[in-house]
Amino acid sequence: MANTNIETVGSTADRLKIALAVVAVIAGLAGFYILAQQPLVLRVATVLVGLAVGAGIAATSEPGKRFFAFGRESVAETKKVVWPSRKETVQTTAIVFGFVLIMAIFLWVTDKTLEIALYDWILGWRK
Repeated sequence: MANTNIETVGSTADRLKIALAVVAVIAGLAGFYILAQQPLVLRVATVLVGLAVGAGIAATSEPGKRFFAFGRESVAETKKVVWPSRKETVQTTAIVFGFVLIMAIFLWVTDKTLEIALYDWILGWRK
């Protein structure tokens, strides 16, 4: 029988925090439209404040803490990546463009060959 004591979704406090975070984001978006007659800077600021408040509230919940920890770990992992040099990037891009050009020519030749074979030789429509 399944263990019903383990709560997989989270505690009630976490649910309330996530709900409040969503309400804060929605309030910021609503403020953007409610302040339609105000300067654009003020309208964008309401959205940014709503997002910041929502993120702050969500960060205090257990799922929010895990999410932000995941974000920090992701940034740390991207710093470990060995990125290609400019020369390698240019060479790889040139190879890709060359391959695309060769494939385009091949497909055009194939299309024209099939067109001539079908319309001229088999159907005799273009004489």
